[in-house]
Amino acid sequence: MKGLPEERAITFAHYIIDNNTTVRATAKEFHISKSTVHKDVTDRLKKINPLVYAQVKEVLDRNKSERHIRGGIATREKYARLKTHA
Repeated sequence: MKGLPEERAITFAHYIIDNNTTVRATAKEFHISKSTVHKDVTDRLKKINPLVYAQVKEVLDRNKSERHIRGGIATREKYARLKTHA
């Protein structure tokens, strides 16, 4: 997704809020790097639209607090797959 960074920031923000998604998933959906998404929804969005930024920050903070749980689940699934193939 090319275009003005301000427009990208708003697009990414709405996608994150509407789908309750992570920066990684957003980057994958739009075929763009995680660092670009992160820069757009933190730095640029804060200056463009502070209200939307607050909503995005809420979703990203929740994702950050839950990521250790997702990591544990992924590890458990990995070893379960390895066990069934052995």
